[in-house]
Amino acid sequence: MRKWVPTLALLVLFAPAAALSQSKNTKSGVYEQLNLFGEAFERIRQDAVEPVADRKLIETAIAGMLSSLDPHCAYLSEAEYKALQTPASSDIGSTGLVVTLQSNQVKVVSPRDGSPAASAGIKPGETIFAIDKEPVYDLTLSDVEQKLDGPADSEVTLTLRRADGKPADIAVKRSNAKLTTVASHLDGEDVGYIRIAGFDDATQAALTAAIQDLQQKAGKKLVGFVVDLRNNPGGDFDTAVAVADDFIDKGDITVVKSRKGDTRRIPATPGDATNGLPIVVLVNGGTAREAELVAAALQDNHRAILVGTKTFGESAIETLIPLNGNGAIRLTTARYEAPGGRAIQGKGLDPDLNVVPVKLERLAQGFNRREADLRGALKNTDPTAASANPAPPATPGAPNPAPPGQATTPPPSKEANTSVASADLGTSDDEQLTQALDVLRGLALVTAKNGQ
Repeated sequence: MRKWVPTLALLVLFAPAAALSQSKNTKSGVYEQLNLFGEAFERIRQDAVEPVADRKLIETAIAGMLSSLDPHCAYLSEAEYKALQTPASSDIGSTGLVVTLQSNQVKVVSPRDGSPAASAGIKPGETIFAIDKEPVYDLTLSDVEQKLDGPADSEVTLTLRRADGKPADIAVKRSNAKLTTVASHLDGEDVGYIRIAGFDDATQAALTAAIQDLQQKAGKKLVGFVVDLRNNPGGDFDTAVAVADDFIDKGDITVVKSRKGDTRRIPATPGDATNGLPIVVLVNGGTAREAELVAAALQDNHRAILVGTKTFGESAIETLIPLNGNGAIRLTTARYEAPGGRAIQGKGLDPDLNVVPVKLERLAQGFNRREADLRGALKNTDPTAASANPAPPATPGAPNPAPPGQATTPPPSKEANTSVASADLGTSDDEQLTQALDVLRGLALVTAKNGQ
């Protein structure tokens, strides 16, 4: 492997005189700062009490730069980068946890449905203090993800802070089983319930099959769909766009913006897999990333009513950039917005109808955090007015849930924003689902009375 550290040092120490002269006129000139880095680099090489390899110094510096940006940026060594490109071995198991970093603490975004972590009762917003008794406060996100994975059927012990604020050791058995991202059933004889727990290469086909199955079973009795995106931590971006497209006949699905000001609108293609039937989407604080993209697309296109609690608030698009045979960097290069221009990053989505479960697990003050609370989170500079809820879906014959510009429900309390449902999602004990079913059937009754 070629040595590139000396080359960098020479570039720093022997930069063109004209460039160095120009930098003196600018306090923050890039060459002046690189010269500062070169000086520190040489002092460490010469005077550190323990010798440090040049490569380690440079890699640590790169990792430090990235870790100071936002919670999702990271440096991958050459070995880590190659491992990422290698197909996952059937011998490697996962806990099914999606995590992020906040102030050097590991926070659970959400466990995936059917995963060992979900079976162990781990919930969104909980803090992981240690993995196999080793503290995680100084680890990168890549380090944490590597520690969570391991040999299939092996156990990993996670030390968590639970709702009562006390630490608890939870043993989770890793599994290499393929997790299902789509599940469905008929509620009664007239409502199709579809649970979307993530987005992978099998999600869209599974969704299409679920919709067709529900339509066949219910026939003409079908009055609409409840799409459950709660505790969905996201997944593949393109799959999420395709899923949203299945529900939308026209309009934009999302708007992608980069630092350079480039704006790319992703339009829906003609066709609606549900034949225009009313849709209610369930969301909560565990609805994150690409799941928020889908929810925002349906909300802004007046295709669905959002029911539940505020979403996580993350819309970063990460790019893996190789470094010429010296590993790679994972860098946030863009973020997506709702079709109407509302920013998701750091704000999340407000539901049209705020519904907090009656049976819920109260979390300690500040315990359930969203993207805006994370260290180095990308800032949202949009005016407050831009975050207002769009008009609810225009269902033929249905009354407008609230006049334009007014909230459909009182603003959610702080307590409501720090809670997670304790009942199993999609069951008869699911209060949020019950409310969503009432909303959907109410819309159907109004439509029927108006002869639609």
